[in-house]
Amino acid sequence: MKKIDEYQGKKVLVMGFGISGINAAHLLVKLGANVTANDKATPKNNDIVDDLEADGIKVITGDNPISLANEGFDVVVKNPGIPYDNPLVAAFVKQGTPIITEAELGWQIFDGHLVSVTGSNGKTTTTTLTQLMIAENAKHQVKYAGNIGISFSKIAEDLGPDDTLVTELSSFQLLGAPTIHPHIAIITNIFSNHLDYHKTRENYINAKLNITRNQTKDDFLVINWDRDEWQKIAQRSQATIVPFSRLNKSHEGAYVEDGMIYWRGQEVMPTKDIRLIGPQNVENALAAIAAAKLSGVTNDAIKKVLTTFSGVRHRLQYVMEYQQRLFYNDSKSTDIEATEVALQGFDRPVILLAGGLDRGYTFERLVPYFKKHVKAMIVFGECKDKMKDAGNQAGVPVIESENAITAVPEAWKLSEPGDVILLSPANASWDQFPSFEVRGDKFIEAVEELTGKKEQ
Repeated sequence: MKKIDEYQGKKVLVMGFGISGINAAHLLVKLGANVTANDKATPKNNDIVDDLEADGIKVITGDNPISLANEGFDVVVKNPGIPYDNPLVAAFVKQGTPIITEAELGWQIFDGHLVSVTGSNGKTTTTTLTQLMIAENAKHQVKYAGNIGISFSKIAEDLGPDDTLVTELSSFQLLGAPTIHPHIAIITNIFSNHLDYHKTRENYINAKLNITRNQTKDDFLVINWDRDEWQKIAQRSQATIVPFSRLNKSHEGAYVEDGMIYWRGQEVMPTKDIRLIGPQNVENALAAIAAAKLSGVTNDAIKKVLTTFSGVRHRLQYVMEYQQRLFYNDSKSTDIEATEVALQGFDRPVILLAGGLDRGYTFERLVPYFKKHVKAMIVFGECKDKMKDAGNQAGVPVIESENAITAVPEAWKLSEPGDVILLSPANASWDQFPSFEVRGDKFIEAVEELTGKKEQ
């Protein structure tokens, strides 16, 4: 951990009691700040408040009182999910109070080698693969943190100058990380996500590009080269560009040719040996390979990881095989693009479980994928009628169910040996579940109850 004094004696407000907010509050006390912690909700677990207060932190819950804007805070550390049009946040913006996220705080105290990953899809898998690959050859600690569910600042406290940290960073986190400077930055892809938060696609892209804002030619930006738009976005970085591509050969980076992965013209391994399924995971592997090779990792270490790693939980996660049916949990597919790439990963009939929060869009884009890959659909949630319409357009049998749990036995009744039963909702979970993780866990529990087996 790097010793810094910029918070000594400063008055800091931490907004949000998520894992990152709680860790940030305690860290700021260690850094000499006078800390107030605020959450709009009242925590069900009183231990959270007790622990904060025991560390000398003033705690305010149940509201974001606008009066806090008049208390002279020097800095606000905001939960990334709190929008900037929140009245209290907007008041701080108007008066010019610096607003950062916990990722910025983590960077400020980090004293090692930073690799950072962002993108619309594939962030967590790419982050995990990169960390595993670098760790295979490392003599020092190699950890991961960030949007992957582990506090950046908490891990950074325990790492030294020779250690490596691989961080997954969302657009929300990057908006509040003005000085972050990874030596290797990865952009997996950029679609049109979170426009309810960012308002425009250009705002979303600009937030993503904060990952490379402070990079120089001595740093590296690893970026997907499969779309012209992404190639143009790369031109806005000052870093040395390292492309990865599943579709276009580029001797400057990692690419696929005739079923073989290459790094700068040298063979690494066949794509068929990657344990993770689907073209999206070939792309994730290419991004991780580029970062790993830039970090000095051997081909043997890369092969070991890619031939054994079976997936991140809720991200096209293989659950089990039962009576010649394969179950996959892709609850993290909360948008249309993610479900598109999930369906492309299977060369056998799919019974698709889909639906969730109605965000106002329809699913005509999925019709070609339904026609090609899906033999039947079980739909649920607020948008089940829209999802059903798309299934009908594709000529796919559609059954309605209450949720992702009740859909499991319905899918089993429709299945035959050789089928895939896939939860890939194409929608957020918040109409029925507090998070995609809970939705995926409940799906797995339903599969275990059906089969009498534990996930593999």
